[in-house]
Amino acid sequence: MNRERQKKDLILRLKRIEGQVRGIERMIEKEVPCPEIMTQVAAATAAMKKVGTTMVQTYMEECLGKKEKEPTAAMDETLRDLQKAISLYIDRA
Repeated sequence: MNRERQKKDLILRLKRIEGQVRGIERMIEKEVPCPEIMTQVAAATAAMKKVGTTMVQTYMEECLGKKEKEPTAAMDETLRDLQKAISLYIDRA
C-alpha cells in the first residue's frame, strides 16, 4: 500500500475511534449499564492497538528499509529508536 493511502486509512481509523469515544461519553451520560460501556471501551482500545501496530509496521518497512544502505552506526541508532517506540507501545498497551 502506498504511503498516502496508508496515511488516509490511519486518519479514517482514528476518526472512527474518535466517534467511538464520543459514543462512550454519551453512554456514560445516559447511564447505560456498565457491561455495555465496557464492551465499547474494549472495542476502542482494540482499535487503538491496531493503529499502534500499523505504525510500528510502517516504521519498520519504511525507515529500516531506507537505513539498510547506511553505515552500521546509523542503523544502530534507528534500531534503538524503534526499540524505544515499541517499548512505550507495549508498556502502555
